[in-house]
Amino acid sequence: MSRPVIILGIESSCDETAAAVSMGDKILANVVASQKVHESYGGIVPELASRAHQQNIIPVVDQALKKANVSKNDLSAIAFTSGPGLLGALLVGTSFAKSLALGLDIPLIEVNHMQAHVLAHFAKGEGLKDASPTFPFVCLTVSGGHTQLIVVRNHLQMELIGQTLDDAAGEAFDKIAKVMGLTYPGGPLVDRLASSGNIHAFKFPHPQVPGYDFSFSGLKTAVINFINNQLQKNPEFIKQNLNDLAASVQHTIVEILMMRVRQVVRDTGIRSVAVAGGVAANSGLRAALARETEWNVFVPPFEFCTDNAAMIAVCGYYKYLAGDFTDQLASPEARFSGL
Repeated sequence: MSRPVIILGIESSCDETAAAVSMGDKILANVVASQKVHESYGGIVPELASRAHQQNIIPVVDQALKKANVSKNDLSAIAFTSGPGLLGALLVGTSFAKSLALGLDIPLIEVNHMQAHVLAHFAKGEGLKDASPTFPFVCLTVSGGHTQLIVVRNHLQMELIGQTLDDAAGEAFDKIAKVMGLTYPGGPLVDRLASSGNIHAFKFPHPQVPGYDFSFSGLKTAVINFINNQLQKNPEFIKQNLNDLAASVQHTIVEILMMRVRQVVRDTGIRSVAVAGGVAANSGLRAALARETEWNVFVPPFEFCTDNAAMIAVCGYYKYLAGDFTDQLASPEARFSGL
């Protein structure tokens, strides 16, 4: 009887230190340590993120192994995020993974963070509904650092067909939220406020971008200029219109995203549509996808939307099956040109 494939996944691309253990595609443990230190700065401070990863990495891995009831000697391989992300943060996870794999004499698997977000849909486990997309499917991967449209042929064959030319959708949410006086991260707060606001209260422009690409820089600037102009007329404008502002901004961003997805579905004929990344947790985006009744829509559980290591472990599992390993010369990359 062959040994089960047990993968330790490590994620450290930004401000979440995470470790997960999978047996096959089943998640046995998924532990995430968030970094609160950035809240007072209104955004991620890379040096502080790196220091926090160094403090958190050993306790998080130890907790994941204990929660999974797995010894380090049971591991088949270690998968780690090699990019894209903050270079200093990536170095912490990469160095730890390489050291542990060397000590245990087991294979090392480097994982593209964005590819892992897509494969979060294939994570199985207790209490998780098994509703993975069928191939091929279109995946909208949208987060604080990335906005991409991907055609997924199989677990490891993905075609990037569109991406943001400037700001990501999540970045636009956070920067607009900051001007509205909201704390970081602002995206979830905008979502919460939008639930009791009027989506048609204020109209904001849609960018004119060719193909399947996105642009949110112009929208961000237009909203910020609009708010500043209104504040000159009425210093209480934000306070008096907070919910409507949030609802209008969220509606505009979601519509920009949905227009591109609809375009891809029309052009490719692929009606299986998935969403991944931190902004996949946004209720406005989820509701918009649910209204597309002619599509088969797949939305991951909330815990697998934001950065986590379960998606790294699952991606690592499929790369393990394909024999796609790396070596001790592996180094992280802050930016990847594709998938």
